[in-house]
Amino acid sequence: METMDELMEHTIQDLYSAEKQALEAMPQLAQRVQNEQLRQAFQLHQQETQEQVTRLEQIAEQLGIEPDGETCMAMQGLVEEVQDLLDQLEDGPVADAAIIGAAQKMEHYEIASYGTARTLAQQAGQTQIADLLETTLNEEKATDEKLTDIATSSVNKKAAQS
Repeated sequence: METMDELMEHTIQDLYSAEKQALEAMPQLAQRVQNEQLRQAFQLHQQETQEQVTRLEQIAEQLGIEPDGETCMAMQGLVEEVQDLLDQLEDGPVADAAIIGAAQKMEHYEIASYGTARTLAQQAGQTQIADLLETTLNEEKATDEKLTDIATSSVNKKAAQS
């Protein structure tokens, strides 16, 4: 990579791969959780993530690039980590707490990546793309906050009692 355009292409393709991998993992996570509020949060975020994938496809089209082209190794590692963890846990409050922690790791990666992509777009004068990325960034932050609320209001308390 030698230009900012190449960096932007790489960043968008990496995010696209990350979102597609997260989208693939979400149904498995939602299936494993016992807490109904957490299950609903995963189902809602799955719908949101599909919209985020569509947004990234729009951005790729505006940039004249293919959204595919990179494999997000970070998300791949995070998904493998949660799968390994779930193999060691029985369904219940402790598994729910572990799933929240794993999901928040994924969210934090996405927050960092969308923040970087938005800043690149802003600095390149690509206001419309920056706005689309900002929308997704705000959604990711809201999901992270919702997961924290679910963890602190109920899931972690039940896990500590089990």
